[in-house]
Amino acid sequence: MRIRTDFPYETTRVDGRIPLPDGTLLYVRIWRPVTDEPVPALLEYLPHRLTDGTAPRDWQRHPWYAGHGYASVRVDVRGHGNSEGLPGDVCDARELADGVAVVEWLAAQPWCDGKVGMFGISWGGSNSLRIAALAPEPLKAVVTVCASDDRYDNDGHYLGGSVLAVDMHAWAATLLAFTARPPDPAYVGDRWRDLWLTRLEAMEPYVHTWLAHQTRDDYWKQGSVREDHGAIGAAVLAVGGWHDPYRDTVLRLVEHLPADRVRGLIGPWSHQYPDRGLPPGPAIGFLQETLRWWDHWLKGQDSGVMDEPLLRSWISESHRPATVYEELPGRWVGDPAWPSPHVTPVPYALGGAPVRVDSPQHTGLDAGRFVPFGDDGDLPPDQRAEDAHSAAFDFPVPDDGPPLEILGRPEVTLRLRMDVPFGQAVARLCDVAPDGSSTLVTRGALNLSAREGRDRADAWPLGATQDVTFLLNAIGYSFPPGHRVRLAVSSAYWPWIWPQADSVGFTLAPEGSSLALPVRERTADAIAFEEPEQSAPLGVASPEPLDEPRPERLVVRDVAKGEWRLEVDPRHGGTRVHRDGLEFTEDARETYTIDESDPLSARTRSDWTIRLHRPDMAWDVTITTRSEIACDAADFLTSDEVICRDGGEVVFHRTWEKRIPRTAG
Repeated sequence: MRIRTDFPYETTRVDGRIPLPDGTLLYVRIWRPVTDEPVPALLEYLPHRLTDGTAPRDWQRHPWYAGHGYASVRVDVRGHGNSEGLPGDVCDARELADGVAVVEWLAAQPWCDGKVGMFGISWGGSNSLRIAALAPEPLKAVVTVCASDDRYDNDGHYLGGSVLAVDMHAWAATLLAFTARPPDPAYVGDRWRDLWLTRLEAMEPYVHTWLAHQTRDDYWKQGSVREDHGAIGAAVLAVGGWHDPYRDTVLRLVEHLPADRVRGLIGPWSHQYPDRGLPPGPAIGFLQETLRWWDHWLKGQDSGVMDEPLLRSWISESHRPATVYEELPGRWVGDPAWPSPHVTPVPYALGGAPVRVDSPQHTGLDAGRFVPFGDDGDLPPDQRAEDAHSAAFDFPVPDDGPPLEILGRPEVTLRLRMDVPFGQAVARLCDVAPDGSSTLVTRGALNLSAREGRDRADAWPLGATQDVTFLLNAIGYSFPPGHRVRLAVSSAYWPWIWPQADSVGFTLAPEGSSLALPVRERTADAIAFEEPEQSAPLGVASPEPLDEPRPERLVVRDVAKGEWRLEVDPRHGGTRVHRDGLEFTEDARETYTIDESDPLSARTRSDWTIRLHRPDMAWDVTITTRSEIACDAADFLTSDEVICRDGGEVVFHRTWEKRIPRTAG
């Protein structure tokens, strides 16, 4: 990593407030180049608190952009951080309308030349796309990283029409804790407590809404740019990582947007900006790459960025299973179009007699983290135990031939017979080495009631045999000679997928079932990136914890009861001491429990503690939350609790208990 201090422009920073049409003030931090000439503005707009939550990350990139001649702007969404107003749902219509107003406000400032770009990762990347689909005139270009174009089936709520237990639960619980954080008196003054209490009174657990919409209905279609990619008016640089769950967005964008307004980039990364150097690498000079994008679209300079292939992708070479990789072996390839002329679907017929698939309910404990962030325990370990709970079909890569390289989304067709109305099928693609070790390559799932579409829930005709087809997540991977490509099919995948009430599996008929791999011919590609560089870090201190850290992922088995428990420490940061004196502490723990033979035993729990402390101001606030989901045959049972303290005083305490009918999940 190269730290830059010698920029073409000196820079200045100022905090302020942006007025919205209804009078609400959003908190803003602006880094600007010192120049008398107006410059384009770059906007990063999200709820995660610019004065503490994302401050270390912001300092890596916003001053860098300002030093290269852009006004780089970070804004907190309404109802979060030090912005006024009440929090809403994720990327809801109000948030997007506010974002349009912010874009127009920036374009009207005397220091802006009227051109605006948006960028962001995850939430910030998704709302950049969604605001671009509203087509505000000043918004000319977007860089969207690890973002979703489909709120229902590719955004941490549902997978193949099934409830994503692991992220529906964890993300809703995280947002409940995050939303309960107060404004900071160092930035809003004595109003902080009144603003905080008003927010708290308006809070509602996000999981209530998300579980109330178990098929792709109008709630999910709102804001899903997949419904109409053509509405996006700005040029889009779409970026993803093979270890990020939202990478399919990149392929859909390069397929459906005009080729003269889009480029795609997919590397080996997790859910992180590609310059940060977090596992897995290699990291790239991502800020330089985005500068080429901004220079072309916002300054009209010939940066050569549109001469690059439509899609640049990393093809990972075979590697042994592990939960973390500092750097993966592989190479960059370029494709001039998508679908690519270099990729051909190759079918593989499954062989053998019909097989009964009735996986134990704890199948999936070795799935790894749904949204990996680069921690030591994030990625899936050896898949041999999971393969043993599945129907496995192996396809040898000939010893005397070339590697088998794939790029894109594998597709499976399964001929199934089921004697109950509801169930799910999960398919994993693995790389099996000669010693038997099994590395997870990619996977996909289908709620069998969604086999005719994610917008409906059709019971399976009892005793009937039907063919179902679904896609696995996209991947770039090279299977070497002498290895085997394994397709493993299971009927359970906990805790990623919430089990159906009467889940007893299915019979799989290999005759009529198949796997189609997107095989890519090997090409000679001269694709390279600069060394990663960033601006000088903020200088946040992270004291060593007094206690031994908990395991990141711990599996506990009660042999007598047949119960399995996964305990997760998501490593949200511990204690961080900022230069302005703020002590910011986060601690979270997730628990997923299931009986190996009882789908109705599934339950989840998340516990959060957040402390914000300014010793110089005698300000000490603590938020504790508890979120749980359980089920019976008819309903999901949710329980949420929030307790907020100002010093030793409890200023807010509320518990929500709710039954939500299981209409499709």
